[in-house]
Amino acid sequence: MTATGTGTVPGSTGIRLTAPAPGWAIDADVVVVGSGVAGLTAALRCAAAGRRTVVVTKACLDDGSTRWAQGGIAAALGEGDTPEQHLADTLVAGAGLCDEEAVRTLVTEGPAAVRRLIGAGARFDTTPGGEGIALTREGGHHRRRIAHAGGDATGVEISRALVAAVRAAGLRTIENALVLDLLTDDRGRTAGVTLHVMGEGRHDGVGAVHAPAVVLATGGMGQVFSATTNPAVSTGDGVALALRAGAEISDLEFVQFHPTVLYLGAEAEGQQPLISEAVRGEGAHLVDADGHRFMVGQHELAELAPRDIVAKAIMRRAHEAGTDHMFLDARHFGAAMWETRFPTILAACRSHGIDPVTQPIPVAPAAHYASGGVRTDLWGRTTVPGLYACGEVACTGVHGANRLASNSLLEGLVFAERIARDLAPGEPDAGTAPGEPGPAAPGDTAAPKGAPTPDASPPGTTLPLLAPEARVRVQRVMTEGAGVLRSADSLARAAAALDRLRQEAAAADGDGAPDVKVPEPGVEAWEATNLLCVARVLVAAAQRREETRGCHWREDHPGRDDAVWRRHFRIALGAGRTLAVHTTETAAFPPTAPAQGAPAQGAPAPGAPDPVRAPGAPTA
Repeated sequence: MTATGTGTVPGSTGIRLTAPAPGWAIDADVVVVGSGVAGLTAALRCAAAGRRTVVVTKACLDDGSTRWAQGGIAAALGEGDTPEQHLADTLVAGAGLCDEEAVRTLVTEGPAAVRRLIGAGARFDTTPGGEGIALTREGGHHRRRIAHAGGDATGVEISRALVAAVRAAGLRTIENALVLDLLTDDRGRTAGVTLHVMGEGRHDGVGAVHAPAVVLATGGMGQVFSATTNPAVSTGDGVALALRAGAEISDLEFVQFHPTVLYLGAEAEGQQPLISEAVRGEGAHLVDADGHRFMVGQHELAELAPRDIVAKAIMRRAHEAGTDHMFLDARHFGAAMWETRFPTILAACRSHGIDPVTQPIPVAPAAHYASGGVRTDLWGRTTVPGLYACGEVACTGVHGANRLASNSLLEGLVFAERIARDLAPGEPDAGTAPGEPGPAAPGDTAAPKGAPTPDASPPGTTLPLLAPEARVRVQRVMTEGAGVLRSADSLARAAAALDRLRQEAAAADGDGAPDVKVPEPGVEAWEATNLLCVARVLVAAAQRREETRGCHWREDHPGRDDAVWRRHFRIALGAGRTLAVHTTETAAFPPTAPAQGAPAQGAPAPGAPDPVRAPGAPTA
């Protein structure tokens, strides 16, 4: 967006969603967008340090992605386990693209962060006799280090504990609110957000929260595909907002498809029931229709290989068999184990006519987790001053090309705490990773309590809205062209189809046929527009990465090429709505803030060549 009276500021796109002007406003020091483990942890820590904190969430406080997490949270809590072993497993899963410093931060600070979560009221399952936390294994882990709750309801318990803490602390919350765009001041710094309350919150219609610091914790973008484990609210809103604000996006081509999602038929769409990796961790077998364990011999960990390997093996075996799903066999668990260890999964299967006690479960991969997102440093800072990101919406460098199972809740927890320490340096330190600088000095990112709110940016260029009914077209295009298996041809078809949708939106907005109906601004149109935005970024990155790495699988480039592709893309949106794609020189990310005299945040060095930038870059 642009700032009052100044035109477009460096790093800002001047682009926003078409929406009514804000009709009300409130002030805060920090606005946290999202109410999962990342958002609520950041909000609680900021509020505890005296920051006036407002939580904005798209649905109810406990209705985000966190509550759907079944398996658990990974940390080196068990006897004989160490952060170094956790680090090694994470680096292997990340297929050469993890930021080792970010991973070391995660695994070093993780155990204490989990204990603080327990101190905040989260109750994890314990070993017989209640002497310690019960730990299990999941794919890619060589140790039992997954703490779980309620058998397979870990996310529900974490959400319950954090929501209770937020309510006990009296934090100001705005529920049922879709955040639209970032506000900036005349220096290009964050000044708050605009949002639309959907009729059940404290305010009606479009309003604004003015704050010098915004924390994006909006979760994922799984709804960009036809079948996903993500809830309906996961429409990529945070990534789209950050792009419009001028922030950089990285690693969005690495979408993890969970290998074992309950198969409900080829035409199934929307959120699908997840069959947690913990089921395999407890000894379930992947088999074909003949009962053959096809993962044996594929990897040293067999069914517990990293998720990308298992998903690819399922797809290959299904293709060989002329079908589109395989089976997970856990009949040997017996009824008692299913009822106590996996009650949620048991109920979900039975509700769809499958009894895991007596039948193998039909499974197939479905979109599950975005390893990439809004690029941040180790303190959650993006390339836009005052804008932070944590949780699935962020790209911290932890996950690389493929997330290690159950690292997601831990990443949200650890980096949310670090954001709070950066925004409130006086807060008790939760621990700094070895060799890492401490938080920013007070005042670097947020104005002191009671400081006046800078003038927020007025309307800039509005983005044509996509008709709500086009959402299904986006999802089908992405599933067919950019799903588990990709190729140059499939991605080219996807890019062309998405561009046609963009052109249709532009025509309806007045750039073309005058008889085309203009979509009314509203939640469905805004969500569809955000989905189109993130879809185009994902496809642009997937087209350029001409190799197979992690959860990015190119059938026309089946090998991994470290010499050329062991690097990241940095994608930003220009003022002309053109996507600029640049690559890092190595697997390491550059700083999110420039050194003195360096180019503006988010801008490439003057004249820097980009070996993979193609002519005719796509526009949003």
